[in-house]
Amino acid sequence: MSRSHNGDMRTTVRLDEGLLIKAKQEARRRGETLTSLMERGLRLAMARGRGPATAPTRRLPVSKAAGGTLPGVDIDNSADLLDRLDGLT
Repeated sequence: MSRSHNGDMRTTVRLDEGLLIKAKQEARRRGETLTSLMERGLRLAMARGRGPATAPTRRLPVSKAAGGTLPGVDIDNSADLLDRLDGLT
């Protein structure tokens, strides 16, 4: 990075080509530079103050049933389990 005479920093950023094309078009449509569009976007993203969106945490139901698997069912044998699910055994 290098600093310009007015205190702004100069750096290289790698962007997806399609995103860069759309960003340049949007900057042109708004009558601003690509730099100002990117600065505004970064400021907006940082002002939100939260990380990436995540799905809400859900509580999974827990069975209270006792007994385990049916006789003859080996849960370590996925091929047998699939056959049973398909009604082949």
